[in-house]
Amino acid sequence: MRELPVIAIDAMGGDLGPPVIVPAVADFLRADEGAAVLLVGRGEDLDPLLKRYIRGGSERLDVVEASQVVSMDEPPADALRKKKDSSMRVAVNLIREHRAHACVSAGNTGALMATARYVLKTLPGIDRPAIMSAIPSRGGHTHMLDLGANAHCTPQQLAQFAVMGTVVAADVHGLASPRVGLLNIGTEEIKGNETIRLAGQLLARSELNYVGFVEGHDIMSGRVDVVVTDGFTGNIALKTMEGVARMLFETAREEIQRSWVSRLGAVAAAPLFRAIRDRVDPRRYNGASLVGLNGIVIKSHGGADSMAFANAIRTALVEVRKGVPTQIGDLLKRQTILERAV
Repeated sequence: MRELPVIAIDAMGGDLGPPVIVPAVADFLRADEGAAVLLVGRGEDLDPLLKRYIRGGSERLDVVEASQVVSMDEPPADALRKKKDSSMRVAVNLIREHRAHACVSAGNTGALMATARYVLKTLPGIDRPAIMSAIPSRGGHTHMLDLGANAHCTPQQLAQFAVMGTVVAADVHGLASPRVGLLNIGTEEIKGNETIRLAGQLLARSELNYVGFVEGHDIMSGRVDVVVTDGFTGNIALKTMEGVARMLFETAREEIQRSWVSRLGAVAAAPLFRAIRDRVDPRRYNGASLVGLNGIVIKSHGGADSMAFANAIRTALVEVRKGVPTQIGDLLKRQTILERAV
């Protein structure tokens, strides 16, 4: 019998913890019978919820005890040194011990990245892992990295990000030849700082489907499938997009309440509003990949609800089935141009 993929879940992480994560796991197990879960955390916190949401238990679910919890504001170095029996650390350790194929956590991003990098190490040819997520765009979504792991990057590291983004976009999301763009302040070759220009030269000589520099308005345009940038710029861009989306929805709500005519119009347009909401619902895109590691680690949003967290688990399962780390390593080996000094 073929071995089931096993996903280790940090059950104590995030703003909401077990009350959200346990029902998400229950939903995931009901929806996909071809996977198993190791739920990591404190048994006394998990048992009442498991009895409520998974009556009679499940042969595809086991609880792994962990006595500590990493707080959302804990310095990554402290989590790494002082919380060796945290639910986060134990969940990542399960990958190294070959008891799990992937890990999902909604916990402290910095602590998760530090822990995963320390325990799993990076793939050969990868200097630093990056945070990658799908962002809604015209016609579907755009994959963007790095979203906060690396504030400063070399040209070679940006090129490595492009390789990792290409694999995830191709293998996980079924794009035949993902178009890769490098985020810049303009599309002309003379634009940008030296790091960006040199990274562009590397990518232009690679075998990737590199389309050149792209600007901020291209991220959601559908023009490219993968947008590469450093973590400082990427995180600011992501938070800006989230803020704009929130402002638009709040403004629409305020305008609807201004008069009975507006409220009547909103009733007529309700199907349109629901369709727009569903297309840009961040819960559908929950689950950022920590790509470049010698293992699969998925970061859920800290405030994710059960639907969103279940989607993060599904993202992990898809990456396991597609063998993303192996695919990244294989593609990187073929990109010999990236190894040359610039």
